[in-house]
Amino acid sequence: MGLGAFTKVVGDAGITVAKRAPLPITTGNSYSASGALWAAHDAVKRIGRVHIGPSGKMAGKAMVVGATGAIGSVCARLLAKAVDEIYLAAPEPAKLLALKESIEQETPGAQVHVAGTADRDVADMDMIVTATSGAGKRILDIMKVKPGCVITDVARPLDIPAADVAKRPDVLVIESGEIQLPGDVIMKDIGLPRGIAYACLAETIVLALEGRFENFTLGRNIEWEKVREIYKLGLRHGMKLASVSGVNGVFSDDDYERVRARVRALESEPSTVKSHPKRA
Repeated sequence: MGLGAFTKVVGDAGITVAKRAPLPITTGNSYSASGALWAAHDAVKRIGRVHIGPSGKMAGKAMVVGATGAIGSVCARLLAKAVDEIYLAAPEPAKLLALKESIEQETPGAQVHVAGTADRDVADMDMIVTATSGAGKRILDIMKVKPGCVITDVARPLDIPAADVAKRPDVLVIESGEIQLPGDVIMKDIGLPRGIAYACLAETIVLALEGRFENFTLGRNIEWEKVREIYKLGLRHGMKLASVSGVNGVFSDDDYERVRARVRALESEPSTVKSHPKRA
């Protein structure tokens, strides 16, 4: 049984349920983290704003807002392996410093920076993942984000409201990564196109297809090895990244080109961009 969606947030994230249930339990958070980074990677490639540097990592900077949460922390661990510099933002100093130390041990040479909020560093980011539980709170000032940035909003409810997204046509804001299920899928309407499931729900399906009848993702600390494992298992069973979506639906090729064109237009006015960093 997969908890998924809001049920994975309640209580101790499945630990007690797993102890008392006669069947295996998973929250789905491993595939949620995988889907978020899968979608972000796809979007960054299509925007074409960054490249792979000499280190073999993405030559740029990435930020995780809500970095000490379950999904935020594993996104931070995985991004540290894939991006030159990683910035972690959360209002819990002790947890932030512990996460920074843990990442530096896991990934020698990783450049990890921490802050209580996103505001100080957000203007330099090429990629941002928001994964907070601060419904209704302002997570970051989108007007400070640099043109061409890709923001992946993993939070539910969403961290970045549609009104903010509309202010920045030169920034791509995507809503995590949903999964295209293989075959002719028959399922109840969950508010997504036919055959597409939230990644947390798809995790349960992947485990069932694989015959892995065991507790898989439980608690607040997600193992990055399990994120990688569920991604590979999903590919084995025909899972694909669904079309990347934003607040207004699925992004088309024209949408990506509009973002690229807007960024090029801003870059052709360097003095304006430099003197007016908040310009949309």
